[in-house]
Amino acid sequence: MNRKFLPKRARLLTVNEFVFVFKNPERIKTTGITLFSRPNQLGYPRIGLAVSKKYVKHAYERNRIKRHMRETFRINQHNLLSKDFVLTINSKEIIRFKNNALIKELEKLWYHHLY
Repeated sequence: MNRKFLPKRARLLTVNEFVFVFKNPERIKTTGITLFSRPNQLGYPRIGLAVSKKYVKHAYERNRIKRHMRETFRINQHNLLSKDFVLTINSKEIIRFKNNALIKELEKLWYHHLY
C-alpha cells in the first residue's frame, strides 16, 4: 500500500463488513473513542468509521474527527495486524479535544494492535 493515501481496499464499505466486526469484537476504549477489532484473512488491516450525530452534532466536527481517524490509521497501517477495525465515538467529550489531544488518544488505540 502506498503511504500517501488510503486505498479503497483498506476501508470497510458494506454493512456486512461492519456487522462482521461487531459480532464478536475485541474492544479497547479511551476517552470518548472505542476501537472494535476482529481478525481478517486478507493479510492487511482495514478501517471503518462510525461517528454519530448523537455525540457530534456539527458536520465540520464529525469531518475533523474522521479525518484524524483515517490519518492515524494510514500512518500506522503498515505496522498493524491483519484485522478489521471500526472506530466509534461514545461520548460528547470528544468535541472538546484539540487536534493534538485527539491524535494522542487515537495513537493509544493503535498501539495495542501493532506487530
